[in-house]
Amino acid sequence: MQAEVRQVADDVHVVHGHHTNWVILKDGDAVTLVDTGYPGDRQGLLESLAAVDSSPAAVTAVLITHAHNDHLGSAEYLRATHGTPVHLHPAEVPHARREFLQQATIGDVVRNAWRPGVLPWAMHVIRVGGTENHPVTAPEPFPVEGPLDLPGRPVPVHTPGHTDGHCAYHLPEAGIVISGDALVTGHATTRVQGPQLLLDFFHHERAQALTSLGLIGGLDGDILLPGHGPVHRGPVRAAAEQALERTA
Repeated sequence: MQAEVRQVADDVHVVHGHHTNWVILKDGDAVTLVDTGYPGDRQGLLESLAAVDSSPAAVTAVLITHAHNDHLGSAEYLRATHGTPVHLHPAEVPHARREFLQQATIGDVVRNAWRPGVLPWAMHVIRVGGTENHPVTAPEPFPVEGPLDLPGRPVPVHTPGHTDGHCAYHLPEAGIVISGDALVTGHATTRVQGPQLLLDFFHHERAQALTSLGLIGGLDGDILLPGHGPVHRGPVRAAAEQALERTA
C-alpha cells in the first residue's frame, strides 16, 4: 500500500496507513517517529520516511502511544535493525514486551459483530498482521519527565483508559496534540465522523478513558492528530468536549 503523507505544520507530518496513523517529527536530518502502524504497514512506513527526505537510520527514537499491534507494528523492526530506541510510558513497557495484553478479544469482536463495519474491520486486521505477535524486546520508559530531547520536543501526557500506559504527545510550540486512541476522529467500526471515543469494547477501562478526554481537552492546541481518522483542525478542548458529549 502507499501511505498518504500530509504536512500539517513545519516539520510535522501525519501519515495515513491501513486504517491507522503515525506521525513524523523532523529536526534537520533527525526524526522522531510516533507510532508505526500495523505490521502490514512496513513498506508504507519506509516510503513515508523517504517522502519527507528521511530514512530509518535517521529515526532518533520511536515513541509509542500504546502497545497495540496497529501502532507497534514496526517498532521492533526498527529497534533490531537500526538500533532505534522505543520509548513508552512506564506502565506500557511490559505491555510492549507482551507480558500481558490489554486489547479487544475475539469474544469482544463476536459480541459486537452486529455493528456495521466490525466484521470487515476484523478481516482487515488479520490481513495486515494485526493478530500476529510482535513484542518489542527491549522497550524503554521515557528518559525524562516533561519535553523529550528529541526532534519535535514532544511532551508525553499520560492518558490511561484505552490501555493503562496510553500516552498522548503534546507539541506546545506547534499547537498540536497527537492523541493516539484516547481521542479519534473516525474508525472502520463506526459511521460517526469527527471527534469521538472508540467503541467501548476497545477500551481496557472505559471510565479512565472518559477521564483522559478531560486531560486532552486541557492541552493547548488547535490541531489534533488522532490514531484513527482524519486530522482535526480547531480547538482541541472543543474536540474533547464533543467526544464526551457523544458518549452520552
